[in-house]
Amino acid sequence: MKKLKNMVWNLRIIKDTKGQDLIEYALMAGFVAVAAGAIMPGVATQIGVIFSRVTLSLTSAATAS
Repeated sequence: MKKLKNMVWNLRIIKDTKGQDLIEYALMAGFVAVAAGAIMPGVATQIGVIFSRVTLSLTSAATAS
């Protein structure tokens, strides 16, 4: 019975796509930022600052939990 429950649980996880859209939008925003940095060198430093702040926020959130 436990084996059947595990199999059902695994199938639920595989079929779950709730966070997929958010990840896709985040990837697209990242690609646009990198492209803007490549085209406009002055923007590249500001993009680097933004990514550093995001990284710092994610790191502090991960260590807090």
